[in-house]
Amino acid sequence: MPVATVDDDATASIDVTTETIDAYAALTGDENPIHLDDAYASETMFGGRIAHGMLGAGVVSAALASLPGDIVYLDQDCSFEAPVRPGDTVEARATVTEELGGDRLRVETVASVDDESVIEGEATVLSLPHDS
Repeated sequence: MPVATVDDDATASIDVTTETIDAYAALTGDENPIHLDDAYASETMFGGRIAHGMLGAGVVSAALASLPGDIVYLDQDCSFEAPVRPGDTVEARATVTEELGGDRLRVETVASVDDESVIEGEATVLSLPHDS
C-alpha cells in the first residue's frame, strides 16, 4: 500500500530570475537564445526572455517529492500553457487522484504564476515507506 493516499497534496515554489535561467542553461547545456539573449528574445513571439519549460517542470518535481513517503517519479505528461519570465514565482501543486496498485499513484500536477496555469499534467509515481 502506498504511503501517500488519494487527496494528499503538496506544493513547491521558486522565484525565477535571470540568474536562475542562466544557471539552468549552464547546468543542462540548453543555450537557446530565447532563454539567454535579451535582444534575440525580444524579437520572438514572446517579446522577451523566457525560462526553460523544464525549469518550471522541475518545480512540479519538487512538489511531487514533498508528498508522503519516498517518491519515485515514473512518468509525466505535461502541457506548457504559458511562458515563465524572469521575475515570476512559479508555484506547483501535486494532488494524488488515484491509487493504481503496486504502490503506484496517479497525481494531477499544475504549475502556475499569479494563479495562471503555466504547466498542466499528470504524473505516475511510486510512494514507498522509508526503510531506515
